Amino acid sequence: MQLTLEHPDHEFYLRGADGQVALVNDRRLERSFILAPNRLIEDWPVLDVKTLTIEDLAPVFALEPELIVLGCGATQSFPPAATLAACLGRGVGLETMTNPAAARTFNVLAGEGRRIVMGFVLGA
Repeated sequence: MQLTLEHPDHEFYLRGADGQVALVNDRRLERSFILAPNRLIEDWPVLDVKTLTIEDLAPVFALEPELIVLGCGATQSFPPAATLAACLGRGVGLETMTNPAAARTFNVLAGEGRRIVMGFVLGA
């Protein structure tokens, strides 16, 4: 079996994450942020997925995703039903998972060229 090093053709890559810190490329982030394959928006003011509103997702929708992945911290939690329904009404999928799982999912989907945008909650 031949092992080859793949270089992503997108600008941002999540190298690691937990409930308090994420490593995007070589940059350590300690506050919630939004990440697309070629865009990083720092200091997203969301502290808890359970209180996420559709207004909180405005900068995410501006990036025109086909799928939103929410990294909810160190433990699994879910946004309000109204927020989920608003995403579905726009034809955008929304998945919620722990930060380590969200980081892995982002890297795989971005590597496939998908229009993924991730909201990453830190410090909650």
